[in-house]
Amino acid sequence: MWLYVGRNLIARLTALSDSMLAIAGGNLRAPLPEPGSDDEIGRMTESLVVFRDTAIEVEENNLRDIETARRRLVDAIENSSEGFAFFDPDDRLVLCNTRYKELLYPNTDIDIEPGTAFETIIRGAAENGHIVDAEGRIDEWVAARLAFHHNPGEPRIQQRSGGQWVLITERKTGDGGTVAIYSDITDLKQREEELTTKSNALEETNKRLKKAQEQISKYIDPNVTEKIFKGEFSAELSHKRTKLTMFFSDIKDFTQFTDASDPEDVAKLLNEYLGEMSQIVRTWGGTIPQFTGDSIFAIFGAPDSKGERGDALACLRMALEMQMKMKTLREKWWNQGIQFPFEIRCGIHTGMANVGNYGSEGFMEYSAIGLNTNLASRLEQACEPGEIYLSHTSWALVKDEIPCEEVGTIEVKGFHYPIQTYRVLQHDVEISTES
Repeated sequence: MWLYVGRNLIARLTALSDSMLAIAGGNLRAPLPEPGSDDEIGRMTESLVVFRDTAIEVEENNLRDIETARRRLVDAIENSSEGFAFFDPDDRLVLCNTRYKELLYPNTDIDIEPGTAFETIIRGAAENGHIVDAEGRIDEWVAARLAFHHNPGEPRIQQRSGGQWVLITERKTGDGGTVAIYSDITDLKQREEELTTKSNALEETNKRLKKAQEQISKYIDPNVTEKIFKGEFSAELSHKRTKLTMFFSDIKDFTQFTDASDPEDVAKLLNEYLGEMSQIVRTWGGTIPQFTGDSIFAIFGAPDSKGERGDALACLRMALEMQMKMKTLREKWWNQGIQFPFEIRCGIHTGMANVGNYGSEGFMEYSAIGLNTNLASRLEQACEPGEIYLSHTSWALVKDEIPCEEVGTIEVKGFHYPIQTYRVLQHDVEISTES
């Protein structure tokens, strides 16, 4: 009886126990005892067989899934248009795709196989002349490249030989390895250079146009020039009816000065006078269609307008500043030995006028014409030296801000009634020279 137990039951239990321990240890291929009988040990053995077979099937399925996933990942990396490389914590190559080799190391005998050190690869590239920045300074460049590789930050651009540009993006993995992506951006850099070239050319063109505009502005009023260069004015003979405030001025008895002076002195003085006065006109937003000797014709309301009242006020304040400037110039010229009582007369009128381009298809000027323009000129002729005369229309627009007094009426050809005239009380006006 005991001999049976020892030889049969104990032996079978021992074999079953050994198999269970082997399977628990991960050896799913460990030999199992034959079930043999229909007793408890036999049924336990059958259960273990079923468990082992199931575990083997699960393991094989998992291995197939893992292998499938690995192949897909490798295929994806291999077929990527970017260069890819993975280095382990010891900085040795684990995996790279064909694009990595073709992009960075074409036609070279550099050893790029798993296990190759990163430093070996980049030093070989520098020594083979692939890196433009490394020429003549290989050791220095390798040290800088290793520093960036070990502590990667923002992506960097690297210029390669043959005019190639590569964007390098490196990231650290959790275990200290490095994943690197290399993108060929040569086309982008070429387009960037083309855009830079075009931008520089455009900037140079703009400079030339600006210079041309500045030069033309010396012949044509800047307000008109600016509109022309912006494409807001067409070079066509055309005009329109517009409400303007018109201004005329001249220097009293300037002809006497020119007759008694050298032409060079006259030209110098006249240029200084017109330069100072035209700057004042521009400061207040006026447009000068023309100079005639010492006479200045300016308009407010075209090509740009501040509104009827705003145009009239700007014109009058301009005239006040011109009178102040004339006093400064008169004193300056007196100290230079010019004994002549320079005084200017100013006439201002607000009314409708035809404003636009006049002349011929080959030559034209921007100006304003009409009866109201003649009235402004007639007011200037009737004005006392050093004074500013206004028509009733202009006075009505500025009387709340600029003190004036009536000086009577004048007769103007084309008008069937006398024109009421006003004189600006300049001593009662405080005016800023800022428009």
